Amino acid sequence: FESKYQDQNKISGFGPQGKHYVCGSLAAFTNILLTFPIQKVLFRQQLHGVLAIDAVRQLQRDGLRNLYRGLLPPLLQKSTTVAIMFGLYEDFSRVLLDHAGSSGVPELITRSFAAALAGTAEAILTPFERVQTLLQDHRHHGRFNNTAHTFRTLVTEYGVRECYRGLVPILLRNGPSNVLFFGLRGPIKEQLPEATSKAGNLVNDFVCGGLLGAGLGIMFYPLNVVKSRAQSQVGGAFNPCREVLLTVWRERGGSIAMLFRGAHLNYHRSLLSWGIINATYELLLKLL
Repeated sequence: FESKYQDQNKISGFGPQGKHYVCGSLAAFTNILLTFPIQKVLFRQQLHGVLAIDAVRQLQRDGLRNLYRGLLPPLLQKSTTVAIMFGLYEDFSRVLLDHAGSSGVPELITRSFAAALAGTAEAILTPFERVQTLLQDHRHHGRFNNTAHTFRTLVTEYGVRECYRGLVPILLRNGPSNVLFFGLRGPIKEQLPEATSKAGNLVNDFVCGGLLGAGLGIMFYPLNVVKSRAQSQVGGAFNPCREVLLTVWRERGGSIAMLFRGAHLNYHRSLLSWGIINATYELLLKLL
């Protein structure tokens, strides 16, 4: 973990702590606009276990009009969750380090706990992932018109609980992935060639974020498959993660390769996405 905080006394219109939320949000906003079409291809692979070329053909049949269908939920969700991820991590770290300073608790443990708390807090925005899944699933194109209509239909016909379908795999993913992301970000950057310019720093931040995002994306890929399958269902029983995973496993012939169908695209998307997010976040921190 980074042993010192970023300079909290830099001049910023958002305040010393608020800027972490703003920078995280803007970084995620930039990323979603650039990578959304790739995410749609990946989603089709996770849900149906099809090849990338088949997923692309599905999107071509859906037409250009539907290419950015479902953009608003991930735009709102990711902009908010990444803001929470970076902002709450800094806030929780500051508070916990203040309280743990005299107790002898190692900084590594304190910051790990802060990262896990931030990841858990992100899960409150599960409804946005839920709506995104339904809008991206072509089987529901005729039923749900847009973000507002989907929210309204779910709440009216099934209740608020339906909006949180898939919460458990999201919780299992967010906490541990946050701990690893913040824990390894500093050490990985230290292993890269020392940057001697602003452009060099930007490249290092991109590489660091990209490598972490790609690695974590592969590690937690089965949880995302479970989440996509669970959230593609509307109404009915809330099946446990293990049961959903076993169902997918059986449907795909008990094959690890089939379970990880789409993981290679997820690797490249995460490499690009988290490279963009980390580099943009660090750049904005210096500018604000």
